[in-house]
Amino acid sequence: MSCLIGAPCSGSGKTLLSLCLAAAARARGVQLQPFKVGPDYLDPQLLSQVAGRQCRNLDPLLCGEDWVRRSYRWHGGQADRVLVEGVMGLFDGRGPSSEGSSAAVAQLLDLPVVLVVEASRQAGSLAALVRGFRDHGPPQVRMAGVVLNRVASERHRALLAEALADLGMPLLGSLPHDPCLELPSRHLGLLPPHDLPDFNGRLIQWASLAERHLDMERFWTLMEPPQPGNEDPILHSLDQVAPLERLRSSPLGQRPTVAIAADGAFHFRYAETTEFLTAVGLEPIPWSPLADEPLPQSCAAVMLPGGYPELHGAQLGLARRSLGQLAAAVKQGLPLVAECGGLMLLGEALQDSGGTWQPMANILPFRAQRGELSLGYRQATVSANGLVLRHGETLTGHEFHRWQLLPRAGVTASKGPVVGVPEMWQVEGWGSPRRPEGWTSPNVHASWLHIHWAGCPAIPWRLAASTGHVAPKMKTAGS
Repeated sequence: MSCLIGAPCSGSGKTLLSLCLAAAARARGVQLQPFKVGPDYLDPQLLSQVAGRQCRNLDPLLCGEDWVRRSYRWHGGQADRVLVEGVMGLFDGRGPSSEGSSAAVAQLLDLPVVLVVEASRQAGSLAALVRGFRDHGPPQVRMAGVVLNRVASERHRALLAEALADLGMPLLGSLPHDPCLELPSRHLGLLPPHDLPDFNGRLIQWASLAERHLDMERFWTLMEPPQPGNEDPILHSLDQVAPLERLRSSPLGQRPTVAIAADGAFHFRYAETTEFLTAVGLEPIPWSPLADEPLPQSCAAVMLPGGYPELHGAQLGLARRSLGQLAAAVKQGLPLVAECGGLMLLGEALQDSGGTWQPMANILPFRAQRGELSLGYRQATVSANGLVLRHGETLTGHEFHRWQLLPRAGVTASKGPVVGVPEMWQVEGWGSPRRPEGWTSPNVHASWLHIHWAGCPAIPWRLAASTGHVAPKMKTAGS
């Protein structure tokens, strides 16, 4: 039985411990399957790179509890060892509740919790903190032990170990102060692997720290995989969609291609996105607006995931070939799905991180500039039929951005030149009043919300159905 790596709060060291364990497994030649609780994109990229195996998100709010169970058993059951990293504080979920929290996922999967505590300024108070997390609930959690982070000295460690011993709580290791454990971050979280200095060197150091400072034999037992699942969760999810939604209009034997923006500006994408596309008969291919690549001639749809376009505003502003061809193709009817950072590419201009305005694709009537943080789960009720959504449907998404939209004067935030219907949906969440959001049309889906398709598996089917209507046009548009 595996365990879940939890903590009292963000910044305690969950990711550091997870990376050290993943690096140790890789150094031992062991196939480790990493998981990450919640809607995070950055921690999974780090864990995937270290483990050499695609990290999977476990989010019951976005995907449903059945999906979480199936994904955990299907992917975890194919590996030698499994690691589940929690999110935020152990009981932090939607709003002030524990719904969707690490503790909720631990209970759902019957996983004991390893609590990581940042202990640099603690002594006997450690016992009170650990006792509180051990006894708090619901959901009730089972504690497998504690790992201490930022332990100052052997004397400090001995003092903390004695405090835990009085609780009967196992000490599973302690991470010292070490430069390789300093992970730089920016406004949305940790740096991705491609931006982290000397990543390969850190991997070696993390493995060494794990072997020297953690009870690896105990962890080896705590990281045992689950019993294998008997059905791919992607295929099971797609099979639950109504038969009429699964009809395709593309000629038999063809696999229409979907160009997915994939570069340093656009890399917030769940692993399952490309798997869903492949499963419904599409062929995902990478495309880099940042490199000003031409839109592939054969592409039948485009996806613009989230990322950091604001950090690359000047370079994107010079990508006139990419952006011009994208605008022309959308005008001709090319299906387009854009989320968060991808949405910002579609406006008239983007204010980069230095405050300079950069021209974008000018498909939608807004300018994007830095503003207040928007963060949290959102319930969305669809207002009108569109490319991948149908009127009246409800689903859960996640919003996380610091850039806000300034609509063009005289144009509402929900309408633009490619849109002939009202806003995409009404969204609301804890601390976020109900409001209209997004652009929709027969060929455009553009929104701040990140959606995991496991929560609405009709979306990839609908995108696949749309491709048969535009593929012949693209042969001309891309030439």
